[in-house]
Amino acid sequence: MVTPAPVLLTVMAHPDDAELWAGGTIARHVSDGGTAVIAVPHHDAVRNAEATAGARLLGADLYLMEQLSVSTAATVLLEVRPDVLITHPTSDIHPEHRQCAEAVLRALPDVVISTGHPQRAYHSDGYNNLDQNGRPLDLPTIIDVSAHWPTKIAALRAHTSQPILDHFGPMAEAIGALHGRRINATHAEAFRPMPILGRLPDAAHL
Repeated sequence: MVTPAPVLLTVMAHPDDAELWAGGTIARHVSDGGTAVIAVPHHDAVRNAEATAGARLLGADLYLMEQLSVSTAATVLLEVRPDVLITHPTSDIHPEHRQCAEAVLRALPDVVISTGHPQRAYHSDGYNNLDQNGRPLDLPTIIDVSAHWPTKIAALRAHTSQPILDHFGPMAEAIGALHGRRINATHAEAFRPMPILGRLPDAAHL
């Protein structure tokens, strides 16, 4: 019997968020034989095209939601049935990131009860690794993405309508190097496990 490839799902507020906060992890997951899905709300034609290009570079499928709500988050979770889920932190600086995280958290219990998926869920990093109160985000799960960093940056740069070269790109580099130093790697991405029905994942990795 062939074991299905583990599925990684990111549910994010904007088309460039998956690349920025988890692009290296997505690329590594796919390289290791897994499958990945990036779910973001529908934007305009330009940003949707950029999202398609970024996902393709990472080796992921794109799932465009008509809007971001508890109902649509539940629909994505039910259809994708991920083994691992990543979304924004609930204390993110950006209000739309917080709204996304809250929608996912509200959708999770019923979906997990009915499907058993996801088994593990994580909050991602945020702007300059800070929460809305100016404190560093607590992200104990650190993933070495050194080998996949060029892929992450290429996917991020696919979002040409956004200030990647002058803003998000340098921030990604600084955060990636910061987390990398913590595990003696060139670049890393960091996450915080979230409880699912009161249970935390027992794995030290995604």
